[in-house]
Amino acid sequence: MNKLNGKIAIVTGGNSGIGYASAKEFISQGATVVITGRNSEKVQVAAEELGVTGIVADVKSISAIEDLVEQVKNDFGKIDVLFVNAGVFQPAPIGQISEELFDNQISINFKGAVFTTEKFLPIFNDGGAIINLSSINAYTGMPNTAVYAATKAALNSYTRTAATELAPRNIRINSVNPGPIATPIFEKTGLEEEQLKGLGEAMQNRIPLKRYGQPEEIAKLVSFLASDDASFITGSEYNIDGGANINPLLG
Repeated sequence: MNKLNGKIAIVTGGNSGIGYASAKEFISQGATVVITGRNSEKVQVAAEELGVTGIVADVKSISAIEDLVEQVKNDFGKIDVLFVNAGVFQPAPIGQISEELFDNQISINFKGAVFTTEKFLPIFNDGGAIINLSSINAYTGMPNTAVYAATKAALNSYTRTAATELAPRNIRINSVNPGPIATPIFEKTGLEEEQLKGLGEAMQNRIPLKRYGQPEEIAKLVSFLASDDASFITGSEYNIDGGANINPLLG
């Protein structure tokens, strides 16, 4: 069943991982999809593979977001679904957090997310849906994730307030909190391969289902929240983590 038939959907960071899988799921549900990303080559390749429009936009830049919105407005008019997915994960222990690392994660994960919604709202159809990609790290107290976790906690707080304020337009906004997912985001942390392997094994052992999630599993939840099946859901958070957040001491 095409539950997103006739909908215009935007996926930020849609050239890989959860964003790519969600764009693919949106298409299968009948939506017209636009993906964005910072890397022009990766955006172009992903857009061609998916058969969608790809637009290069760095959410660290407010002017880039404004240009993105203007292009979408010119090409598609109004939109119905916004998946605010673009984000970065840069681990660092307390005492070794640089200003550059702090600013980069805040700029992309929180400021970029907020202003993506802010700038798209004027061309949003009433009755639409916004989904923010957050993380269970907002609550876990996992070592080396202080700034990353703070950006996601801030995003969840923003989501709750936005749900109240957008309700008169019947625009629903929700957060999805994945646990460890098999995506390229870990490869961009700057950690050595051996460190990544150790981190991966330690995290997997703490998941009751004893495996990482797949991007396609997150995409199914995102697609549901974008659809009219979720018409009475707003201001909510969904943990999708194999049980990791309810059993933090397992392993």
